[in-house]
Amino acid sequence: MIEAELQENVIKTAHLLGWRVAHFRPAQNARGDWRTPVAADGKGFPDLCLASQGRVLFIECKSDIGKLSDDQYTWSVVLGKSLFTVVRPRDWHSGRVERMLRSGHIEE
Repeated sequence: MIEAELQENVIKTAHLLGWRVAHFRPAQNARGDWRTPVAADGKGFPDLCLASQGRVLFIECKSDIGKLSDDQYTWSVVLGKSLFTVVRPRDWHSGRVERMLRSGHIEE
């Protein structure tokens, strides 16, 4: 499963369980470069921001071997382990993602 499929699965499941999801997609500029337009400290912001019933989760989707960029790591530290997690295909297959979405809490 590639990151895009994982992300799509997380979004679909989150919606089924009543979460609102924000995802900022990259766009191709006139020069043909792909960029995600963000301002201020937005570089490296997690792939998904989910909210439901006063709970918020930030999820970064990665392949089983993908690593956080320096900016993504900084966001993970700022948000902390109770709000931020990396999910990988193995987390999808093990049911970890669904358990987190059902409980509203990050599961280590």
